[in-house]
Amino acid sequence: MSSHAKTRVVVGLSGGVDSAVSAWLLKQQGYEVVGLFMKNWEDDDESEHCSSNVDFVDAAAVADVIGIEIEHVNFAAEYKDRVFAEFLREYRAGRTPNPDVLCNAEIKFKAFLDHALRLGAARIATGHYARVRERDGRFELLKGLDPTKDQSYFLHRLNQSQLSRTLFPVGELKKTEVRRIAAEIGLPNAKKKDSTGICFIGERPFREFLNRYLSHEPGPIEDERGRRLGTHVGLSFYTLGQRQGLGIGGVKGLANPSGEHAPWFVARKDLGRNVLVVVQGHEHPALQYQALEADDVSWVAGVPPAPGRYAAKTRYRQADATCELALGGAGFALIFDEAQWAVTPGQSAVLYAADRCLGGGVIAAAAPVRGKAAAASCL
Repeated sequence: MSSHAKTRVVVGLSGGVDSAVSAWLLKQQGYEVVGLFMKNWEDDDESEHCSSNVDFVDAAAVADVIGIEIEHVNFAAEYKDRVFAEFLREYRAGRTPNPDVLCNAEIKFKAFLDHALRLGAARIATGHYARVRERDGRFELLKGLDPTKDQSYFLHRLNQSQLSRTLFPVGELKKTEVRRIAAEIGLPNAKKKDSTGICFIGERPFREFLNRYLSHEPGPIEDERGRRLGTHVGLSFYTLGQRQGLGIGGVKGLANPSGEHAPWFVARKDLGRNVLVVVQGHEHPALQYQALEADDVSWVAGVPPAPGRYAAKTRYRQADATCELALGGAGFALIFDEAQWAVTPGQSAVLYAADRCLGGGVIAAAAPVRGKAAAASCL
């Protein structure tokens, strides 16, 4: 008999292939597995973009094939209070939040974990591509072994208590292997496309969605010299580094009058004047940042790492960037060896030591390239 035979694990079944294979792997290992489907959003949920009903049907079909029970739980009220309200606050303040980070910390590994414990579970499991390692009584969050799917960035706010009760069964696998297992065991969602939408917005048009919840005041789009190039629909609807949807694609730049085909990018939001500042060219100096300041900090170990040399990500799909960590007050500063592109307030700066995710914070401010000494002095 397996050593896990009487250990109950509640698996978050989303309807996707990763969580489905996770549940199957745990059952193969001898755990007593129970599936749980989380409904986190109710507004217009019957729309074509985000119907949780379809996902629940897929999750239930998976549970049937694997031979486990599944429960449907509604966390929509918690989601609105803990995640969506903060999401809107950040957008109104001109920042660009990452709701998936908050969703993991507040819903998937808090409300879900609490509910699972009430069901008598010893552990919970999800289909995230990450790993947990126990060392000397402490729990470490590690990157998933598939570098193209690693999701530790979104999990950096998890604490010792949460990690001690969490399993990531597919974190040791590559996505191709997960798909192969799903097909071999006949899972009905083996070929289902990965979700690319934000955790509660789904695949619906983002600006159209925000428009229902945020008041907006149109204003001028200007280049860095103050020349008016067009009109924005409201500062909340734009993020630093954005290229699409500006409506100024054919406007020539002042510095390079013949460069009408060089794309424009959002460089800054001037909240006081309600102006969107844009620059021309991906490598424009106004899009290059040497340092950042972060607050609302969370460390996996419960305490900050020692100041020194680390690697960091300022956005999810980004290679690790070497940097120097400095601690101060309730936050931290990072000074990068090489300039980082479009560092965006509201996004997460996440720190790594090799494959260990140490935690991170929310980017509060960023310093443009002026040399390391100047970057350090402005933080």
